[in-house]
Amino acid sequence: STLLGADPRPGLRATRTGSAGAARARPEAGRRLERCLSRLLFWASLGLLLVFLGILWVKMGKPSAPQEAEDNMKLLPVDCDSKTDEFCQAKQKAALLELLHELYNFLAIQAGNFECGNPEKLKSKCIPVMEAQEYLANVTSSSSAKFEAALTWILSSNKDVGIWLKGEDPSELVTTVDKVVCLESARPRMGVGCRLSRALFTAITNLLIFFWCLAFLWGLLILLKYRWRKLEEEEQAMYEMVKKIIDVVQDHYVDWEQDMERYPYVGILHVRDTLIPPQSRRRMKRVWDRAVEFLASNESRIQTESHRVAGEDMLVWRWTKPSSFSDSER
Repeated sequence: STLLGADPRPGLRATRTGSAGAARARPEAGRRLERCLSRLLFWASLGLLLVFLGILWVKMGKPSAPQEAEDNMKLLPVDCDSKTDEFCQAKQKAALLELLHELYNFLAIQAGNFECGNPEKLKSKCIPVMEAQEYLANVTSSSSAKFEAALTWILSSNKDVGIWLKGEDPSELVTTVDKVVCLESARPRMGVGCRLSRALFTAITNLLIFFWCLAFLWGLLILLKYRWRKLEEEEQAMYEMVKKIIDVVQDHYVDWEQDMERYPYVGILHVRDTLIPPQSRRRMKRVWDRAVEFLASNESRIQTESHRVAGEDMLVWRWTKPSSFSDSER
């Protein structure tokens, strides 16, 4: 009776204590990772707002001002057809500036219209040379020679006058006037409404990309939290199941010693059917399998054997007393 009254399960307590410590360590690591991810997503959300405002500010920008192009135009060299008098040079420079200003404004307006809905149904922002020449001839009454001279000055200048000269292949650099196919404005002139709508579209597009990325990360965090919680609950359920199995196997062995049971062992499936109701066996299958695996590798007092019971081979559990019990009995 003294032997039966003492706690025969010191090994289980040690095992459960060590396993519980490991179980607590794992959720603690998960919680630390959860906190880090939460802080990261908070700062990412704040950064997303700042990026949205920054994109909106940059895309709005300021209206294209021709002042820079005009300043650069004034720096273009002026050929006065071998005439060196100041009056001729002043007239030539004024005519050149007028021609370039009209060309700049025309190309900027056409490019802006193309970017803002293209009401004139243009095929491209790059305006054909003949169309640009005809426009300047109608507005300024300039000859084709003046137009070609203006293009030559643009090609020979290393300054940015806000006009791009393009050939058949837009990727190749044009070096001569005869290879120029079309002219394009480097600074499309758009109204405030158009610039605002384009800025909003760009900002909202980028915002949606960032939003979906953040939504994916938040979803991943929620999934990880759910997974960690389920693992923790499953771990706890497994230890509870191990405790119940040990109690059942030990009680069966005690009953056998008192001639209340026919065999000193009990079938594993019989223990399962005793502890888990039929409606819960599918849901508890993983917990049961983990508990059986845990007992096989961590519990020395329960021995797994194979016996023929009622004409069928089945796996059984047998309670094995620790050696200290055997020595006391001797």
